[in-house]
Parts: sequence; structure tokens; C-alpha cells
Amino acid sequence: MTRPTVGFVSLGCAKATVDSERILTQLRAEGYGFSEIYDHADVVVVNTCGFIDAAVEESLATIDEAMSANGRVIVTGCLGARAEMLREKFPDLLAVTGPEDTESVMSAVHASAPPLQEPLYHLLPPGGVKLTPRHYAYLKISEGCNHRCSFCIIPTMRGRLASRDPSDVLVEAGQLVEAGVSELLVVSQDTSAYGVDLKKHADLMTGEALRPDVTSLARALGELGVWVRLHYVYPYPHVDDLVTLMADGLVLPYLDVPFQHASPRILGMMKRPASGEDNLARIQSWRQRCPGLAIRSTFIVGFPGETEDDFSQLLAFLHEAQLDRVGCFVYSPVSGARANDLPDPVDASLAQQRYAALMQVQAEVSKARLQNRVGSQCVVVIDEVDGDGALGRSYAESPEVDGVIRLSDTAGLAVGQRVEVKITGYDAHDLSASVLNS
Repeated sequence: MTRPTVGFVSLGCAKATVDSERILTQLRAEGYGFSEIYDHADVVVVNTCGFIDAAVEESLATIDEAMSANGRVIVTGCLGARAEMLREKFPDLLAVTGPEDTESVMSAVHASAPPLQEPLYHLLPPGGVKLTPRHYAYLKISEGCNHRCSFCIIPTMRGRLASRDPSDVLVEAGQLVEAGVSELLVVSQDTSAYGVDLKKHADLMTGEALRPDVTSLARALGELGVWVRLHYVYPYPHVDDLVTLMADGLVLPYLDVPFQHASPRILGMMKRPASGEDNLARIQSWRQRCPGLAIRSTFIVGFPGETEDDFSQLLAFLHEAQLDRVGCFVYSPVSGARANDLPDPVDASLAQQRYAALMQVQAEVSKARLQNRVGSQCVVVIDEVDGDGALGRSYAESPEVDGVIRLSDTAGLAVGQRVEVKITGYDAHDLSASVLNS
């Protein structure tokens, strides 16, 4: 008998990528093969995203394609929380599960394509199956969220905050480092809130009590001797302690902070923590503690009730905050979100105009900040090498979401290698550099 094969599609954010890696690792341990072609697979698993309309549409299109080509499809992930809608659109789905439910996915796979053997964990690659290059990996430290942002349904799909035990996180991190990972990208829905659900809990690791809070965890991860990059950090006051770790060199001086807006009125309707003024003060304080700090953020334009004055406050914030990287989304209603009931929706064409205006302002900010780096030296990790050159990143760029550093002299360079470079040029998003002779 030939071993059963699984087609697998992973959609959505980095947290969903981690869920996919766990499923793929279990499949590999049980002897399943993988097929990149739908009609060659015994069963297809689609890990979906359901956060915004565009993500829902992509997920539905992917499911439809898999059903048409194969017909034996299991759906998991965030959109799986809307099982009734999926069953109505695709009544012949083999199974529908919610996010972070490896056990249910495996049960559904077993039912349709039984494994030929008991799990052979010793055959797994070190660190498990990864969807990222060998030199970096996502490390998810918690699931769910305690916030009730009016535009978001993540707590409905993924539940309340559930932090992992610090020792479990550190064991996984250690295994990844042993497998060759040199950059850990820490992700969760709210990284700053890590451990608040584990109060009065101390995890013993190497004979010492490790407190379940994000600062203690970040310090312990930093002591592994690899790059540690923090994503989805809410701007709480205790982030100051994380910035101190960055200034001390234990954690990369990089913060991914989802500010979402700057108008206090809109932030209030969004049910977001802090106001625009608070956030500007925090940014100034962080940069005083750690002058080289790189900050990226995301914003929403066209939120219901957003006026020209609100939008002007957002543009003024961008000018003053001088953020290094910015992503922007046009607001779109999400089924089940409380923001859908807010009055005064913004016209779609006006929202698109505001999106274009915001991105133009940020392009000017980004270009100026990148220009300031010309002539400086930094360490770059190589992500890609081909005949035309190489692409790398410094501490200030996270993979997939930020710009890159382009290198033309590729002699002797290899993916995952770190080299010292001198920044020689820039555009609105990326840098160019030359490798320094060692």
C-alpha cells in the first residue's frame, strides 16, 4: 500500500501559520505524504482566515477550488468558527473545525485517509515541520484575546486570552534554536498581555522561578543568543520594560504596535486602549530609552463616523510619530462585529481616497527615515540569493511585512548567513547595501 497524501493550504496571519505547522508536523509524524496538486491528494486541508471580508473571500475561493479539483476537503481555522455558513455553501465538506484544533483536524484526516503506521516522531525534522525558511520561525506564546475591539471578532473565533506556560515556550524555542533557527518571531493576538491569565503562577525552569509575564519571557528568550523580534505589542505602560531589554541588546530593538488610529474619538468607538496623545508620548519615551528603535504599526481608515477632522488627526500623528513601517486597511464590515451597528458609515470611494492619502504621507516619512540610514553599518541576515543579487534584513525589518535590503555582491553569501553591510541607497520602501570585507 502507498502512504496517504494530504494537500494543505495555509491562509491568514502568522498565528495561523503556527497552527498549520503543528498540523503538518503531526501529519508527517504519522507517515502522511504531501501533495502540491489537489487532485493527487487523498484529502485536502484548508486552514482559513476570517478576519476581514477580503480574507473571507480568499478562503471561500480556496475551498471552492479544492472542492472542484478534489472534493474531499477539511476546513479549519478562523473561518471554521462560522461552520453553519460553510456547510450551507459547501454541504459536502468532510469536516469543519475552528482554529487551533489539531486534534479535530487529525481525527477528520484519519476518518477519510487512515494512516498506515503509528506516529514516528523520531523521523520528524528538528523543530518540526515549518512553513518558513530554516533560519527563522514564528513562536506563538498565547492564543485568544481579552479585548473587545468593536471592529474585531477574534475573541469570538479564538476565545479569551490563554497564555502558554513559560517553560513550554522556552522548550519549544530551545528546540527551534537547536534546529538552526537564528531568529524567533514572537506572535500572539496581544503579546503585551502575555501571562495576565496566569497570575500567582511561577513556572520552574532550571531551578529558578520564571514569572509568566512578557518581560520575563522576552528576557529568557533573549538569553538563547538569537534574534528575538516582538509582534502585536499593545502600547501598555509596561512596554517600557521591553524597550529597556532592547536597549540592553537582549531583544531586537523592533516593535510591532497596532495603533489602528490617532483620533481619540475614533479610538473610543473602536474600544482601543490609549489615546493618540498617549501613544505619541510613549513613542517619544521609547526612543529616548532606545534611540535606534524601529516601530511598525497598522491603521484603519474609513471607520464608521470617521470625519475629515479625525482623518487629519491621523495624518498629523504619522508626521509627528515618524514610524518606520506602516500598513493600512480600509474598514470593511465583519460579520458579528459591533462596529457594524455604528452610524455614519464612510463612503467607499472616500475611504479609498483616505487610504491613498495616508500611504502617500507614510511613503514620504519612510523615505526620509531610510535616507537617514545611508552611510550607516548594520548586520543583515540573508533571506534570498540568486544570480541577480541577494535580499536581506536588519533588525529593523521583519520578514514578509517590511521592506528589504538589496545586495548586489553575492559572492560567498548563503541563505541564513549574517553579514556586516554598509547602507548605500534607498527608495520609499527598501534599502540597498554593500557587504563589508571581514
